[in-house]
Amino acid sequence: MRTGSGPRCSRKLRIRGVWLSYAFLFGILPKQPIPMKRLSRLLLVLPLAAALHASAQVETYKIDPVHSSAGFSIRHFVSDVPGSFTKLSGTLSVDRADMSKSSAQATIEVASVFTHVSRRDDDLRSPHFFDAAKFPVMTFKSTSWKQTSKKTFDVSGDLTIHGVTKPVVLKVECLGFGPGMRGTQLSGWKATTTLDRRDFGISGYQGMIGNDVSVSINIEADLQK
Repeated sequence: MRTGSGPRCSRKLRIRGVWLSYAFLFGILPKQPIPMKRLSRLLLVLPLAAALHASAQVETYKIDPVHSSAGFSIRHFVSDVPGSFTKLSGTLSVDRADMSKSSAQATIEVASVFTHVSRRDDDLRSPHFFDAAKFPVMTFKSTSWKQTSKKTFDVSGDLTIHGVTKPVVLKVECLGFGPGMRGTQLSGWKATTTLDRRDFGISGYQGMIGNDVSVSINIEADLQK
């Protein structure tokens, strides 16, 4: 009895090898052998299925500025004075199966600073501090996500304020995923960090105003389809 040999047999073995790789990936090993013609047709479809499977792991969420905030607090002589920025936008790409593959980027409009005192807000927009006319936005773009517990992460990234970019680490907590109004799928996040304003070239009023700035960010984001 002759056994199969030569290029044709080798090609069949390669096809079956590729098929078995995809079958193990998707958990679809058949109970009965599949004819070669049908197997070849399946191999044309499976790479597309693999790509769709991979992309399905990543969810893109858009920050909802109405239900999100970027707050800060800084020492004034012997007390802490709070403030916030009211215009915040950005996106999160979330891989719930492997959060280390997630990413985030955000933009804050500097002129939206709000401390309940219009004169102080104008001063913060001036060249004494943020110089909003010259540097209208501050931005953050993550470079890595490190999981520290079931729902917390150290998110490293590049923060640009006042034209200066510095690496920072945000302490991030995932508040959850779930349905919102009209069936919209939501995700919730909280992030905190402490910045030294001098690192970003903002050093006015030394002795009157502290240098450490406590930052607290709350995010509600809508799943994009």
